[in-house]
Amino acid sequence: MRFYIIAGEKSGDLHASNLVEALKKEYPSAIFRGFGGDLMEKNGVILAKHYRETAFMGFFEVIQNLGTIQKLLSFCKKDILEFRPDAVIFVDYPGFNLRIAKYLRNYYSKKTTSSTTKTPKLFYYISPKLWAWNQSRAKQIKRNIDYMFSILPFEIDFYKKFDFDRITYVGNPLFDAIENYTPNSNFLIENNLKGKVNNSSTNSTQKIIALLAGSRKQEVKSLLPLMIEVVKKFRTDKSIDYKFVLAGVSSLEESLYDEAKNNGIQLIFEQTYDLLSHADAAIVASGTATLETALFQVPQVVVYKVNAITYQIAKLVIKVKWVSLVNLIANKEVVKELLQHDATVEKVSEELRLLLDENSERHILVKNEYKNLQHQIQTEGVSIRTAKKIKEIL
Repeated sequence: MRFYIIAGEKSGDLHASNLVEALKKEYPSAIFRGFGGDLMEKNGVILAKHYRETAFMGFFEVIQNLGTIQKLLSFCKKDILEFRPDAVIFVDYPGFNLRIAKYLRNYYSKKTTSSTTKTPKLFYYISPKLWAWNQSRAKQIKRNIDYMFSILPFEIDFYKKFDFDRITYVGNPLFDAIENYTPNSNFLIENNLKGKVNNSSTNSTQKIIALLAGSRKQEVKSLLPLMIEVVKKFRTDKSIDYKFVLAGVSSLEESLYDEAKNNGIQLIFEQTYDLLSHADAAIVASGTATLETALFQVPQVVVYKVNAITYQIAKLVIKVKWVSLVNLIANKEVVKELLQHDATVEKVSEELRLLLDENSERHILVKNEYKNLQHQIQTEGVSIRTAKKIKEIL
């Protein structure tokens, strides 16, 4: 069995790698190829392209890189046809994946059935967030995708509006990722930190604050200056020992983090879950990281900034009240979202102080809502369930 998998960013790489591991149990001799990252490669996927070459964020940024994107699309189409897979699995990343799906559907529909023509099944794992904007693309899903695996429960009803029923809610793969995570018992010592151990503090005055600035270059460039200014503001408060730790992404150029290091902020790479295990609060870029932070029960303030043109376009087309997965799933404001012009040093600092105070109403409310959220979406064996369904369909 031959699988081609396309993931265009860090979170997709994580979930695709876990799915590959599950598919190997169903198909021990399977061959995997595709677009992805280090985790997929570690699990045996032959990488045609690394996601560091494919991750473009925002309307304006996509326009700036149209030439590069077109070359990637052409390369991917040719690579899939030469690989001749039994199945293609698209993982989120809609701008790219929906174009590839349309091309493959059209290409194979024009081929006559013969012993030499093999039409692959087209699966979508982790639905694009079509309910947020450009909902008409659901018609493309219905036309071009054989089966969809949803990780958000409300997506089933969304697709019903378009008479698309080839979809299953399999649960959220973050539970798999966190379940498979092995804590580093020496994390605090190795990083010269004093924080929570088994939910108790080794030092009652030190507070560890995680900084999650995103996994894309544009995100880090937009959000890191804000986070640095918040750190500077907190340093003026000598009454409490605050330790800010920035979660770096190794697939990005380390020079992106130079300004943070120059301002004395501790930088760690690829240890986000260990950091969240010990953090008292976090400043988080909107995205998958918001849900991960919530599942680790860390109070957070969500921030996001994009190019001014991108923001103005987004205001016109986005159809949801919130941008963080935590609030979207809860269908109400659980975590504070400070976006674009609201993402100021003063507002972020004010919310962060409330979250750090374990006796504040804000802190208690967020922690209680996290528990409700976990009960709402908790599932186990998401990757295994998805792999078995893929095998059943194939």
